[in-house]
Amino acid sequence: MTGNKIQLDKNGNLKHFLTTEGLSKSLIHSIFEHAESFANVGERSVKKVPLLRGKTIANLFFEPSTRTRITFELAAKRLSADILNLNISTSATSKGESLSDTLHNLEAMHCDMFVVRHSNSGAAHYIATQVAPHISIINAGDGRHAHPTQAILDMFTIRRHKKSFENLRVAIVGDILNSRVARSEIHALSTLGVLEIRIIAPQTLIPKDVEKLGVQVFHNMDEGLSGVDVIMMLRLQNERMRGALLPSKHEYFQRYGLTKKRLEKAKPDVIVMHPGPINRGVEIASDVADGEHSVILQQVSHGIAVRMAVMAMIMGRRPKDSNEDS
Repeated sequence: MTGNKIQLDKNGNLKHFLTTEGLSKSLIHSIFEHAESFANVGERSVKKVPLLRGKTIANLFFEPSTRTRITFELAAKRLSADILNLNISTSATSKGESLSDTLHNLEAMHCDMFVVRHSNSGAAHYIATQVAPHISIINAGDGRHAHPTQAILDMFTIRRHKKSFENLRVAIVGDILNSRVARSEIHALSTLGVLEIRIIAPQTLIPKDVEKLGVQVFHNMDEGLSGVDVIMMLRLQNERMRGALLPSKHEYFQRYGLTKKRLEKAKPDVIVMHPGPINRGVEIASDVADGEHSVILQQVSHGIAVRMAVMAMIMGRRPKDSNEDS
C-alpha cells in the first residue's frame, strides 16, 4: 500500500502525506528546502509566519503521543493556523460514535486538515478515502505501517550533518519488526540513494523477507556498526509485541544496547539518532544519548520545521508567499 494514488494530486503535488514509500527524490528535496526556510522561525521574537492564517487543523490522536502531537501543534501554530486537539478518550468516538460520523462532524466545523495517529495500520489511508475532497490527511503514525514525517525529519537531520546521502552507510538498530519508523526510514533512505542500509536486531525482531527492501541484516552489533556514518536507534515496542520475543531487557542491552565502546566501531564522525521516547539502559546508554555524537534533540527541533513544511506544501503555500512575521 503506497498510498501515492491519493497522496498526490493530478499535478504531482502533495494532497495528503501518508507514507514515504513511492515518494520521489525531488519531492523529498522540496520538503527539505521548505523546512530550511522554517528552521529559524522558532528563534524569532515572534515565532510565527502567516502562511496558514484562517486554516483549521485538527489533531486526531487515537493513540497516545506527546512529542509528535506537540510538534504538530507547534508547527500549525507557527504557521498561524487554528489548531483543534481532539481528546479521543473523552470524545464521542469513545462513547460509541462511528469514526465516519466523527469525521463528518469535524468536516461540518470547516476543518481543512486532519493529523491522524492510529494504532491500526492503514487507518490514515482509509480516512483519506472517506473525508471530503477539500480536507487533507497527514499520517502521524499508523500501527506498524508508517510514520512519514518522522522519517523525513530524520532525513533532514542527516542532510544537515552529512550534506549528501550517496556515500552513507546507515544502521538501524532495534525492534525493526514492530517499528513503523523503521519502514518509513528504509523507504526514504533508499529513495535518497544511500550507499548501504543495515538493520541490526535479534532474529525475533526482524520482519520476514526484509531483505527485499534492499537492506543488509546483521545479528551481531559490533559487525553491523563497523564503518557506519549514521546510527538510528529504536526503542523496544513492548506494546506491540506478541509473545516473548526477548529473554530480558538486561540481556537485550548487553547484546544490542549502544554504548561508548560499541560506538568506536563506527566512523569517527558518526551521528546517533533516536525517534524517541528513549529507554536509557535498554537500547542506549545515557552517556551516548547525551554525548557529542548525539543529534537526538536536534531531531525534535527539526521535526517542527519539517512538519511546517509538509503542512504548507499540502496547502499549496510557499515560504516566499510571506516573509513577514504575523
